[in-house]
Amino acid sequence: MTSRERESIRPFEVDVDRDEIDDLRRRIADTRWPDQLPDAGWEYGTELATLQDLCEYWRTEYDWAAFEDRLNEFDQYVTTIDGQRIHFYHVRSPEPSATPLLLPHGWPGSVVEFLDVLGPLSDPAARGGDPDDAFHLVVPSLPGYGFSGPTRERGYDVHTIATAFDDLMDRLGYERYVVQGGDWGALIAAVLGATAPERVDAIHTNVLFVTPSGLDDPKGMLDDDERADHRETKAFLETGSGYQAIQSTRPQTVAYGLTDSPAGLAGWITEKFRAWSDGDDVDETIGRDRLLDNVSVYWFTETINASMRLYYETDVDRTVPEFVDVPTGHARYPAEIIKTPRSWAEEFYDIVHWNEMPEGGHFAAMEVPELFVDEVRSFFRSYP
Repeated sequence: MTSRERESIRPFEVDVDRDEIDDLRRRIADTRWPDQLPDAGWEYGTELATLQDLCEYWRTEYDWAAFEDRLNEFDQYVTTIDGQRIHFYHVRSPEPSATPLLLPHGWPGSVVEFLDVLGPLSDPAARGGDPDDAFHLVVPSLPGYGFSGPTRERGYDVHTIATAFDDLMDRLGYERYVVQGGDWGALIAAVLGATAPERVDAIHTNVLFVTPSGLDDPKGMLDDDERADHRETKAFLETGSGYQAIQSTRPQTVAYGLTDSPAGLAGWITEKFRAWSDGDDVDETIGRDRLLDNVSVYWFTETINASMRLYYETDVDRTVPEFVDVPTGHARYPAEIIKTPRSWAEEFYDIVHWNEMPEGGHFAAMEVPELFVDEVRSFFRSYP
């Protein structure tokens, strides 16, 4: 790392102007709400009364200032790599031999997902754990997301992000590291494992991206349990992936409403948190304050459009590596939306660990932080 690269890493603190908070509250108060059919519930999308109640809480009771303090509890930085700003947490463990761990998030999440696990993962001894389980954490906001700000050019896809994150780890002085990810973070982990095996010792994911069309007889490979997983995933893709079709083809069109209306943004994101977490009541599975923490990051940084553009820029089938030849661990959370059969996964990854989790969903670090921490520690004890 050159001296210029070191100097380009600058400390960062979240500081939202009071006028922006007042503007958010005014916009919520002025919302023009759509109608809803009687007894429709969540069948057509985000339920009206639930969203109205959430937005009124956002307007009158939610405390952004308190959350800002929480965001600033751990060391944050920004840097520029190939012209793109990248925001990240860098939480150094007090244990000098701690393993460097890159933790990329997905959509519609953010670095907010990991706030409950930064302390336990970086300093287990302070919580009665084993100091050998400690990690030096690098937790970046994906380019185009949150405090990294929007992307500014075409073609900024998952491959580009993976390369930038590898450069970031090098810039921070980590010659070797491990990666854990879900959603986009899982695909970033796979790409890094395939393209930088000389630096990435192992990866662990909550989702496994594969291209079964490349297999000779994908359905014939499945046992009964795997067929059930495949049916469940197929049902999600048929009925729950409309957002993906829009975001991968016409993200700009929907971005006008989501950027202008906090109710629209909250409706778009809340439906995903409810559908993808382990339970029907998002107040219980996530908590409304934690949900609004995440939505507010998108709102105040005005990054919903750039975050959706990642779907347009990334061809997932072309991005999935032919084979990830580093040790790969997988945690299967019961409410996860994509459940890749193990027999397929083993054709694309060096699977050395597979754990069926007792609870949790797509946002595991937020939903079940203790289980998430235990799982990450358990797998990476052997690597490097």
